[in-house]
Amino acid sequence: MTDIKSLNEAQLSEALKSLGEPAFRSKQIYQWLHQKGVSSFDEMTNLSKELREKLKEEYFIPCCNIEEKYVSKLDGTVKYLFKLFDGEYIESVVMKYKYGYTICISSQVGCKMGCRFCASTLNGCKRNLLSAEMESQVHSAQNDLGIRISHIVLMGIGEPLDNYENVINFLKTVNNENGLNISLRDITLSTCGIVPKIYELMKEELPITLTLSLHAPNDKIRSEMMPINNKWSVDEVIKALDEYEKHTSRRVSFEYTLINGVNDSEENARELAKKLKGINCHVNLIPVNNVKENDYIVSNEYNIKKFQYILKSLKINATIRRTLGKDINASCGQLRRKKQES
Repeated sequence: MTDIKSLNEAQLSEALKSLGEPAFRSKQIYQWLHQKGVSSFDEMTNLSKELREKLKEEYFIPCCNIEEKYVSKLDGTVKYLFKLFDGEYIESVVMKYKYGYTICISSQVGCKMGCRFCASTLNGCKRNLLSAEMESQVHSAQNDLGIRISHIVLMGIGEPLDNYENVINFLKTVNNENGLNISLRDITLSTCGIVPKIYELMKEELPITLTLSLHAPNDKIRSEMMPINNKWSVDEVIKALDEYEKHTSRRVSFEYTLINGVNDSEENARELAKKLKGINCHVNLIPVNNVKENDYIVSNEYNIKKFQYILKSLKINATIRRTLGKDINASCGQLRRKKQES
């Protein structure tokens, strides 16, 4: 059977045409799938029963079914463990800010990048998510919470640029005025640095925010933490981000997870500032999450603030990420791993 929700408007129109249906049916079905986020053809009440039965025979709607849900008592952050049509699991997190609701979504079932500080990668990558499955994370959360999500970050389980075609389709779909109609400027994509794909993304001319998981100022430290650095060095990924910013005129971001005694020294801060000098960027400093499979310890508050102070004194914009959902383990990968071990 074919995944109907990942079809774009032109493909859906052709599919309906092949079933002998008039053109206006295509828009109706597209809106049911992408505006309302229905999970079954029976919910498409303005379609005839005959057409709904035809659709059931040919197509399926990939959904994200809520397996577990946790709500933070500290700040209202909501974490979901979703079960997919093939029995696999992914995670999403919904956060409330002054400007509205943001969802952090997954792009793969697991991850093959092998970053040592991340729980998402511990059991490798099972498969890529369909465009529809990325979108369905948004629909499932919206429908469950009764809210409108206005911002998306692709920063959950998986490496988005390792699932390039599905991610691009997802971005164009959620931006569609007949769907979720979310501005591309309100979408952030986080990558660990697949350099050729960064340049490919640059040519897409999509005004999203690109952020690089850097986490180290030099190759020695980064290669120990992130195997991908053995393929594309610190200088190569920073250069790619610099060119992306210049081409798109969109400020780029660098994520930097602070780990005690590994990458949080004054020397590390000064080296990082030197690498980023002249780039229109922002550095997001992140206290490392505790993952039992490694021995990384979060930097103390003094060192984190000192690191930020040094960057700012050297004219690098830097903020410390506020930790949300701390009481529900809101960082991605932990729930899925727990479910796999049970």
